[in-house]
Amino acid sequence: MTSEVSVRRIRPGEHAAAGDVCVAAYDPLLTGAEDDYRERLRDVTTRDAQAEVWVAVVDDEVVGVVTYCPPGSPWREIGRDHEGEFRMLAVDPTVQRSGAGTALARLCEDRAREDGATGMALSSLATMTAAHRIYGRLGYEREPGRDWSPVAGVDLLAFSKLL
Repeated sequence: MTSEVSVRRIRPGEHAAAGDVCVAAYDPLLTGAEDDYRERLRDVTTRDAQAEVWVAVVDDEVVGVVTYCPPGSPWREIGRDHEGEFRMLAVDPTVQRSGAGTALARLCEDRAREDGATGMALSSLATMTAAHRIYGRLGYEREPGRDWSPVAGVDLLAFSKLL
């Protein structure tokens, strides 16, 4: 990749492209129990209305997406009162290792600080080992006591860090 990755709020008209990126990134990691999740991944319009959707772009093309869940957002899952939370971090498989995932995670941390948070929390499928490496480099630690299962057969690992 020769162009620089930048992050910004999603723009009108980019929801479908962001949904496609989400599905492309998650699809190889879904085992079947989370089949309904594909539609939630694709539905960026609803997430953008109920949370904040941010994108990573290269040459005005959406290559990554994340949902930052501010206080009061129905998209929050495990975030405590003092924590920010983000979900559905995804990078197009053709540009993974470009820094887009790290840039989106850092953007969410900045947003959480703006909201007065002193920590950040997130959940991740056990199969998302590339994302776990990013989280480790950014200082996140596993919190097994907060692991949870939204539906039978889908086990999510919890990560958190102080900001």
